[in-house]
Amino acid sequence: MLTTLQTSYTDTRAGDLAWQLGGEPLPALAVRDIGLDDGTGRSDAFGGTLQLRLLGASHQVVLAAGPGDCLETVACLPGRRTPLPARVAEQVAGWEYEFAARIEELPPHVFAARAQELLALVEGHPRALAGIFPGDPSAFTALVAHCGDRRVHWRTWHAYPQEGRLVCTRSSLSLRRTVDAQGGRVGHGGHSGRGSARHNGPEPQAEW
Repeated sequence: MLTTLQTSYTDTRAGDLAWQLGGEPLPALAVRDIGLDDGTGRSDAFGGTLQLRLLGASHQVVLAAGPGDCLETVACLPGRRTPLPARVAEQVAGWEYEFAARIEELPPHVFAARAQELLALVEGHPRALAGIFPGDPSAFTALVAHCGDRRVHWRTWHAYPQEGRLVCTRSSLSLRRTVDAQGGRVGHGGHSGRGSARHNGPEPQAEW
């Protein structure tokens, strides 16, 4: 799903983006609700939905499914000037959450071609949402989601043509593995506690 956002382009620099897990939904310019399944066509595999939200200052993803809810924000957040982390791993509401970000710096002709390639991908994707900011067809925010075996994951792109920078993120939520103390069995639990391990070292070399 591709839309033109009825707002001015408020994001000015890629370096202004911050990451946050938790909090509340912010006012959105466009929203897409996606029913979750596990690849078998069962819309109730996780018992909920994934909501993609485009903000005037980038994106939110809200999961309401499985053992608990989760909300991710990547945006220009008031009072937060910390750069996007290269990688984050946290446990939240029965899920294993992972996040990674990188910034591509591209010359103008390459940037424009990359932007059109990504927008074409999103436009024809059944679980995607993208918004183009008025005044420049290469200024956009885009999200694409997938659902697999006990795992939900999504990718996003935030384009800054005036800088020639494309912020790319990828996130995933997997049902947390737990160990039964008596039998030593490994399974998937719904423990609602939260722990975290944040990694600020080199970005993982997984394919984007």
